[in-house]
Amino acid sequence: MTKQYYQICTNCVMDTTDSKIVFDDKGVCDHCNTFYKEILPNWHTDERGQEELEKIIEKIRKNGKGKDFDCIIGMSGGIDSSYLTYIAKEQLGLRPLVFHVDAGWNTQIAVNNIEKLVDTLGLDLYTEVIDWEEMRDLQLAFFKSGVPHIDTPQDHAFFAMMYKFAERYKVKYILTGGNYSTECIRNPIEWMYYQSDSIQLLDIHKKFGTRSLVTFPITTILRHKVYLRYVKGIQVVTPLNYIPYRKEEAMKLLTEKFGWQAYPQKHFESRFTKFYEGYWLFKKFGYDTRRVQYSSLILTGQMTRDEALKNLERPPYDEETIAQEFEYVATKLGISIKELQGYMDAPNKSYRDYKSQEAIYLLGARVMRLFGLTLGGKR
Repeated sequence: MTKQYYQICTNCVMDTTDSKIVFDDKGVCDHCNTFYKEILPNWHTDERGQEELEKIIEKIRKNGKGKDFDCIIGMSGGIDSSYLTYIAKEQLGLRPLVFHVDAGWNTQIAVNNIEKLVDTLGLDLYTEVIDWEEMRDLQLAFFKSGVPHIDTPQDHAFFAMMYKFAERYKVKYILTGGNYSTECIRNPIEWMYYQSDSIQLLDIHKKFGTRSLVTFPITTILRHKVYLRYVKGIQVVTPLNYIPYRKEEAMKLLTEKFGWQAYPQKHFESRFTKFYEGYWLFKKFGYDTRRVQYSSLILTGQMTRDEALKNLERPPYDEETIAQEFEYVATKLGISIKELQGYMDAPNKSYRDYKSQEAIYLLGARVMRLFGLTLGGKR
């Protein structure tokens, strides 16, 4: 049942726009309590974390002997993946291949940031370009479906292509910029459903798509979490969880060393994601992803609650330029502004309105938490 009242956490800035949020008798939300009880006691960035990381790095180096590179790093040009690339090469002594998936929505700043790091660090860059007509058709299908998570086609392609490349070239280690420092609170599942759920992706495309997905990369949760991990031995490593990582300090270092440029908000290296998170989610569904991002920074001591509340007084999009952004997205997708507005005005749907593998994800999450393989997570 939808809550008929409004409440905001007294510790962070998560609120009842997350319909499953739960507050204790002090008004502190379950996101915060999960962080304090599950993540913080088991998250080590001191000598313990660095010793554990060094053991992992040694395995990566050993496995990579005699090869052109010893791991791959999925890089978007955003702060997390950019800082990870610097750390991997300069501090950990790895020889990563930088892997980038171009889904057709890169900002020029993102392109520049990737090139600056790759060139300065002397790394190789491999770019996989997704067929635009298939991507466009799939994205339009998600708009037509009415679900909040219209960024799924782009994210799914990123996941699938990286795993596909690793399997093809027998790469055992994938490094990602995932971290607790800026992501200890994750987006509620109703805001952003699991991007790797191929059952839902294909169901939405079957209902609303107009062309076959011939080359679009498809992955499944069982394939990349079970088959590739335990049969092929491909492991995902998150080095930023083992070292001190503070967003502002990382941005300062990247700016000074590489001329890296910051974005207005996390994930805005993709023009589509900027439109989706900054405007579409907020305007159509009332979901403000800044609440998740700011709350993570509050919990890790990188932002005060007052600073977050002040920032949230402003909309997440630029009111002066949103009309141009709206027109750009419509034109890029090959539709009229009126058609895109029609999708905005259509009834809202959720991931529950389509086929999914939610039960498998929930079961897998419980098993992983039971064995200490993951901390926190979506409810």
